[in-house]
Amino acid sequence: MAKEYSGSPKHHQLETKRRRLTWILGISGLCILFYILGAWQNATPTTQSDVYARVGCDNNTLASGGSSGDVSVKPSSSSGTLDFESHHQLDINSSNAVKQYEPCDMSLSEYTPCQDKVRGRRYDRNMLKYRERHCPSKDELLSCLIPAPPKYKTPFVWPQSRDYAWYDNIPHKELSIEKAIQNWIQVEGDRFRFPGGGTMFPRGADAYIDDIGKLIPLTDGTIRTAIDTGCGVASFGAFLLKRDVITMSFAPRDTHEAQVQFALERGVPAMIGIMGSQRLPYPARAFDLAHCSRCLIPWYKYDGLYLIEVDRVLRPGGYWVLSGPPVHWKKYWRGWERTQEDLKQEQDAIEEVARKLCWKKVIEKGDLLIFQKPINHIECIQSRKVYKTPHICKSDNPDSAWYRDLEACITPLPEVSNTDDIAGGAIEKWPDRAFAVPPRISTNSIPGIILEKFQEDNEVWKRRVAYYKRLIPSLHRGRYRNILDMNAYLGGFAAAMLKYPVWVMNVVPANSDHDTLGVIYERGLIGTYQDWCEAFSTYPRTYDFIHADGVFSIYQDRCDINLILLEMDRILRPEGAVVFRDTVEMVEKIKSITDGMRWVSHVRDHENGPFVMEKILVSVKTYWTGEAK
Repeated sequence: MAKEYSGSPKHHQLETKRRRLTWILGISGLCILFYILGAWQNATPTTQSDVYARVGCDNNTLASGGSSGDVSVKPSSSSGTLDFESHHQLDINSSNAVKQYEPCDMSLSEYTPCQDKVRGRRYDRNMLKYRERHCPSKDELLSCLIPAPPKYKTPFVWPQSRDYAWYDNIPHKELSIEKAIQNWIQVEGDRFRFPGGGTMFPRGADAYIDDIGKLIPLTDGTIRTAIDTGCGVASFGAFLLKRDVITMSFAPRDTHEAQVQFALERGVPAMIGIMGSQRLPYPARAFDLAHCSRCLIPWYKYDGLYLIEVDRVLRPGGYWVLSGPPVHWKKYWRGWERTQEDLKQEQDAIEEVARKLCWKKVIEKGDLLIFQKPINHIECIQSRKVYKTPHICKSDNPDSAWYRDLEACITPLPEVSNTDDIAGGAIEKWPDRAFAVPPRISTNSIPGIILEKFQEDNEVWKRRVAYYKRLIPSLHRGRYRNILDMNAYLGGFAAAMLKYPVWVMNVVPANSDHDTLGVIYERGLIGTYQDWCEAFSTYPRTYDFIHADGVFSIYQDRCDINLILLEMDRILRPEGAVVFRDTVEMVEKIKSITDGMRWVSHVRDHENGPFVMEKILVSVKTYWTGEAK
């Protein structure tokens, strides 16, 4: 029987084509409709977010609310360039105009908020408390921009900066006159020259350090971190750098005007600080070497309190080097204008304190007296039967050092089983030390921070620094020397920067959930504790580059972030750069403030791409100076 067909093949083909055409026309109509709707909605921006979305993204154009004359914003509608800019934007109330910050008076050009000499006079002179940190009250806080001197110039590039600085940047001749015969600093035309001399090293810091190197292992990588108490213009630290030793130099703001400012202008690490009534802002077991060259600290007074503090910050097996009074008193007593009996008593008292701390007298040769801290406290604990004081502290946190009073007791070292064991664990020699696992991590001394997290952090910062080099091509080419990391964590950023001609001051915010500053020192890096609700212990214009990773999310509920940004502006040199890493909302809030501070800024995507909600803000402080009176 023949099969029946319901219709011809031609009829089926025509029906299929008709349906396909209907679908095409329908979809096309919808596309046209939504295109028209989209164009109508974007015809007039109604919020600040909309305005941001239509700002041109040419890499040569920066949006800024500052007063810089070479900054402009171009609409993107006429631009033929591709837009690679981040488009995650915070919807800010467009009625709030950017606040423009005015310059402070020129008399504040060298203002150091927490070491203000006038404010310091209110405090007790006993133990030099008046020269410690005393920050302004809320009513005393400034809301203006600290001006640079009228003829300010970009500092010399390292290593030339070690030996030269512009006179107009730090117009103080006092030290060149007062210390003329000691070769601290000399004025040569429009610049200062630093011959490398010092009170106790008239032949120069290089020769002096060579003398020390003949007595202790200074150049084999055993010694990496040093602290110089009463540093002058930091020539000791400056010349240790070429031996791969990095020194935390500190001195008070006193009659030797601007000595720490000179040090930082040279590109040498330094802070304003003093041995007073409080602990130094560094963790226990931080430094391989401590140094005092005529630093005038009364080491034998207050039951040896200052040497006890040096003991706290020295690593097990670390060295203390002393030169100047009273060392070699038989030769110098007439020049020091003191009696032989007085100087002998002082040296005997210092050596007695050292014995009570269980230090070993390594050598006394020429102008140098060197002691060594024990590698553990097994024998020291036993010696308490002979030396009743100072006793071993009962404190459970030897690293606590932010506004912590000195204690007349020996900071205990971690327990060990054998007399040959190094308390807290041995560390690798430099440079392997930078990426070796720090003992504080390998012994699980910091809750939540394990080996894998340390290794992951190193890899993350290698990638991030590589990305920063693309965002800021001059980062690794010598343009920046002094770098401040405001939230250093494990020191990964500083470690990734080691190959470049920079040094990094690693800051661990006080009262952090994880106190990691000890880890940073075990890596052979340096840093300090700091509460960013207060001013940093430095002079204005002392850092070329500031890194702020998550800082403002930490502090947004604790203090006014406007004041933190004004402090960053005080610290930053003209034409210095800042990299902020934070949430989209916080980055936009920061930018809205810095636009009124004469900064020029760009928001950039995260190194892992535009879909990561953390963003990067790259800012540059424009060049401007105060006006001469």
